Amino acid sequence: MLLSAITPSPAARGEFRQLLLLLGPILVSQLSQAAYGFVDAVMAGQVSPLDLAGVAMGSSLWLPLFLLISGILMATTPLVAEAVGAKNTAEIPHVAHQALWLALLLGIAGFFLLRHIEPVFGWMNVPENLRTITRNYLEGVSWGMPAVAVFAVLRCYCEGLGRPGVIMVISLVGLLINIPANYIFIHGKFGLPAMGGAGCGWATAIVMWSMALLLLGYILSARHFASVRLLHEKSRPEWARLRTLLRLGLPIGIAIFFEVSVFCVVAILISPLGELMVAGHQIALSVTSLLFMFPLSLAICMTIRTGQAYGRRDIEAIRLTRRVGLVATTLFACLSASFIVLTRDSLTGLYTSDADVRLLAGQLLLFAAAYQICDALQVGAAGCLRGLQDTRGPMVMTLFAYWVVALPVGYTLGLTLLFGQSLGPHGFWFGLVLGLTVASVLLNWRLARQLRRLAEQPAFAGIQPR
Repeated sequence: MLLSAITPSPAARGEFRQLLLLLGPILVSQLSQAAYGFVDAVMAGQVSPLDLAGVAMGSSLWLPLFLLISGILMATTPLVAEAVGAKNTAEIPHVAHQALWLALLLGIAGFFLLRHIEPVFGWMNVPENLRTITRNYLEGVSWGMPAVAVFAVLRCYCEGLGRPGVIMVISLVGLLINIPANYIFIHGKFGLPAMGGAGCGWATAIVMWSMALLLLGYILSARHFASVRLLHEKSRPEWARLRTLLRLGLPIGIAIFFEVSVFCVVAILISPLGELMVAGHQIALSVTSLLFMFPLSLAICMTIRTGQAYGRRDIEAIRLTRRVGLVATTLFACLSASFIVLTRDSLTGLYTSDADVRLLAGQLLLFAAAYQICDALQVGAAGCLRGLQDTRGPMVMTLFAYWVVALPVGYTLGLTLLFGQSLGPHGFWFGLVLGLTVASVLLNWRLARQLRRLAEQPAFAGIQPR
């Protein structure tokens, strides 16, 4: 009823149904993968606040790298979707093969980076008692980085084809593997040494490889991939195609890195304030990361629908996806903000029984409630822009919003006495609210301008409104 009142046309309702068909499996996949971090935080937190803080620190260092790699390879989705819209199925395997070559290079680079990250500890002044847990955690995660990259390409290939269901199933299987694997490595079962929170990193690597191999096996055998089958012909790196992927994907990866790394850098910057501050920040971040999965999933759906319409050169379909998608993300943001405010005390209790940590996490969640709408609008606009293969402008805007606005404001309020007493984590989260607001305004302005430009092009102007 509410959606009909806002977008009453049959075309809008039809577009909403199409988005929902994609959203269901993509959302479950995103929630499952986000739940890995939730499970790691809960199981490490049951050992001790120090183990939770060590896992939080390790996550703050490897997740930005993970998202940078995944973001670069996300260029596969709009390229495959455009080929689908243009009915050029012969192009699809070629795109995926070149993306897989790029994935291998990025995965190997990620492996070596995580195993040589020790200098960052000194640069960020990480306390010595956190270094051992964090170092061992990252050593385990590093073995899974090549699998992360390969899985990212295969996932984008499936989603660009409009077949996200298999990703949902495999993501759920990965979650089922993650829980017992964590338990085995944390507590030292089957003859393994007890690793505490650091064991979560080794469990993560096992999950990554399991998911990549399962998805590859399915793609190589399922009948509905027969016309676009991968690995059925020899493929060598083609530098022209690799440059196209990097030209489109590198700005996506950097933009995602700019956003996520701000949250992670906050954990590192506040680490000298003590493990309780880091644990409180990590709990608040874990809760908001789970809630963020809905607008992020819908943004992926908007990328797919926009990319397919872009391949058909259908400007009205692109506008419809934008309007319906942004309305849906805004409605959910209102619900998630209310949910955070009403249940924050219960949510923090799932992670730890430490009263001080719970109090801090509950306070930080109020800041998270304040930025829900802006966060949903900015990620939705970014999804549409990726479908239009516009990535450089959004990258610059994201850099400005998070690293010129959010982090400097947060640092000034959180760790300096420039405006009176330093506010600690509260100051950083105020900066995050401001940065997300700026990102929302800039990205939606960019999207509106790009649509006006497309409407002036002859190839798009020839499409009549539905």
